Amino acid sequence: MDAQGRGQAEGIDPADQWVLNPDTGDYELRLSPSAPQSPVPGPRRATRSPKPAPRRESEPPESPPEREVPGPRRRRGTPEEPPPGRRGRRRPAKKKSRTKKILLWTGGTMAFVVLAAGTAGYLYLEHLNDNIQSVSDDGASTGGFQKDKAINILLIGTDKRTGDGNAGYGDTGSAGHADTTILLHVAKDRSNATALSIPRDLIVDIPDCPTTQEDGSTKVIPGSTGVRFNQSLGQSDRTPSCTMRTVTELTGVTPDNFMVADFNAVKTLTSAVGGVEVCLAKDIDDPDSHLNLSAGKHTVEGEEALAFVRTRHSVGFGGDLSRIEIQQQFLSALMRKLKSNDTLTSPSKMLKLAEAGTEALTVDSKLDDIGKLKDLGLELGKLNTKNLTFTTVPVVDNPAEETPVTVVLKEGPAQQVFDMVKNDVSFTEVKQQEKEKQKKEDAAVAARLKGEKSEPGEVRVRVVNGGASSGSAGRELTYLQNEAGVTKSENAGNAPADLPRTTLEYAPDQADQARALAGILGLSGAAMKPGESVTNSQGLPAMTLTLGKDFKGAGVKLDAASGKTPDGVQKSTADKVECAK
Repeated sequence: MDAQGRGQAEGIDPADQWVLNPDTGDYELRLSPSAPQSPVPGPRRATRSPKPAPRRESEPPESPPEREVPGPRRRRGTPEEPPPGRRGRRRPAKKKSRTKKILLWTGGTMAFVVLAAGTAGYLYLEHLNDNIQSVSDDGASTGGFQKDKAINILLIGTDKRTGDGNAGYGDTGSAGHADTTILLHVAKDRSNATALSIPRDLIVDIPDCPTTQEDGSTKVIPGSTGVRFNQSLGQSDRTPSCTMRTVTELTGVTPDNFMVADFNAVKTLTSAVGGVEVCLAKDIDDPDSHLNLSAGKHTVEGEEALAFVRTRHSVGFGGDLSRIEIQQQFLSALMRKLKSNDTLTSPSKMLKLAEAGTEALTVDSKLDDIGKLKDLGLELGKLNTKNLTFTTVPVVDNPAEETPVTVVLKEGPAQQVFDMVKNDVSFTEVKQQEKEKQKKEDAAVAARLKGEKSEPGEVRVRVVNGGASSGSAGRELTYLQNEAGVTKSENAGNAPADLPRTTLEYAPDQADQARALAGILGLSGAAMKPGESVTNSQGLPAMTLTLGKDFKGAGVKLDAASGKTPDGVQKSTADKVECAK
């Protein structure tokens, strides 16, 4: 706008037309522009008109004498003065302090600033919305996270070489893979969370994947059996929704949402927070990842941060599992930095994070709005880093390969880990109150597991299906008879009603048999239900094993719900600083 549009024609500023009357303490409007005001900052004072300077012949005639300054306008809501002849005695008006007047004056200015900030804030949110890139979830999710339920977010790191400066890492023509995948589970009460890493070289079955095409049509991409997990993205035109379906097939957990990050996400996010502190137990010089750091602590960002999370030949055993550990250490450090006051109290860093996050991440169509991302961020922000556990799916070298380059599930422990996630069981002890409650429950049922145990061949049990998948009772019976030595067992069909948990009912005189079977099946004391015995098909007293909805397969132990992490499963929490070895 020009000076005329701002009311500043002929060098007059509208603010200069208001002056402070020292007698009343009010600001008054001076309509005449002839008397310039003091340039001193702050509330303006009325000044005497200076003596007129001698008029030059070229100047116009002097203006007529200035009119008397009109009195202040009556404020809305103040009473009018009584008409003449009816004046009464008035109390002297109480003078308002100068400080209060200044506050009233600046209050109007602040109102304008707030309004301007609100408009700018709206425009900025629209800008962030425009930054967000989304891909259809193709019906593979639960429909999006909910505030009153446990949350499962699938975090996918692709090795596609898109973005500035990434062509130098080679493999430039690749469609990318699911190079780094983490299933982040956040407990329903937000007291704890588990970040479960899925190895890229894990042999899995990829299911058929209905996938939305650019023209809006749907194409089913055929599945593959016995292939690496990382082929669930990019290969054969598979999208993140296919990775989501593969995770569901593998773990039994259906993710609520997904987020995909490329190389640039690591660069921009670390730069936005001013770098992330990492630790090395030894010097590393890895020409493949371009990481060259000495032992000790370092603050990395940008290209150096990307090199850190990509290195693998110089840490551990030099494979993908070693790289997973260093990535978990990096994410722990990033989480600590994000939760630190240094970040949370810095508006500039928060704005940079908003920019970096919305530009670098691709999300599913249920998260394609800055408001939804904010709500998710608020839920994640409730976590304490000491209760965020990083762990990895238990695996072993692929026995089918002479020189193993891939891995397969370590069936028992892996299933227990999946069950803990699915059943919202924490990998860490969270609250003292919960610990005390668990102690009481353990004490109440511990006696059921203590005492003499029968030999497997002396155990008589009827197996019924009470909510497990079809055919489970028959498969479990085959396992008990052929592998566990429980030869006096039989299939008794379906239970009268489905149960959420597997139970074992037994009579008091069958306690030794119950303890033996509990040890074989991994049943907790809570799953053992003292009661009355029943008779089997031969008319002999027998126990009843009811397979509930938590039953995962023949021979798979059922003790995941106890909250005990399976033996041999490595885990770390985000509050601890660990040095890469």
